[in-house]
Amino acid sequence: MKLICKLCNLDVSKQVIELKDLSLLNKTDGQDLIPEGFYIVADDDDYFTPQHKGFIIINIKDLINSNYHSDKSRLNGCCGYDGSDGMNRVCLSKHEIGTERSDCWMSHFVAVDPESVKFV
Repeated sequence: MKLICKLCNLDVSKQVIELKDLSLLNKTDGQDLIPEGFYIVADDDDYFTPQHKGFIIINIKDLINSNYHSDKSRLNGCCGYDGSDGMNRVCLSKHEIGTERSDCWMSHFVAVDPESVKFV
């Protein structure tokens, strides 16, 4: 499937398929949480923050046609982005689509808001 911005119909992800084998998730700080080309839906796992429950989790390298949010207060982190201050990724038309978490003290991924995208 691909993720597409609901507001402007721009593709915001490469083709991804559901990761069935969750043992392939890598919760090591500073590394990709999920392999490229896959997605999962965040659940009640302690790893995901409550605001990400139901979000589509993809590898940062699978996100396309996007930029960082223009609101600099959303771009906090020391070595990357911690995603603690709201959605920090937007499509090229500047519609909020998700949250990149890529700081040094966490594994790296993008949590895409299911209300902001459609699936094709």
